Amino acid sequence: MPDIDIPEVVAEVRKAFEDYEKALVNNEVDKLDELFRDDARTIRYGAGEILYGYAEIKAFRAARSPVGLGRTLARTVITTYGRDFATASTLYERPSAPGKIGRQMQTWVRFPEGWRVVAAHVSLIDAPKN
Repeated sequence: MPDIDIPEVVAEVRKAFEDYEKALVNNEVDKLDELFRDDARTIRYGAGEILYGYAEIKAFRAARSPVGLGRTLARTVITTYGRDFATASTLYERPSAPGKIGRQMQTWVRFPEGWRVVAAHVSLIDAPKN
């Protein structure tokens, strides 16, 4: 059984996750492309799109509007399994989507070139009533 949440590995993945978040809200398309694994098996299910393979993900990023990308994260959980596999899950709210809550999950794998997302899921639901 792999070691779970080795502190230095968690720190590495948190840094990659934070780099992704910064690139996302600033529409740094080249950095976003870099952080996804360039592979036909990489998948991203978005709030309104279904993308199979790096080429589809890259094309989506290139065509997406840079307006309204700011967001606030909550309840981010990063879990590592061994030294080369991790998940990152977070909730988010966007001023451009009042009354909604976003959910994002990513699967990260360490490759020779660094940590890369190999699968991602983003969805938007009505915010729960307290």
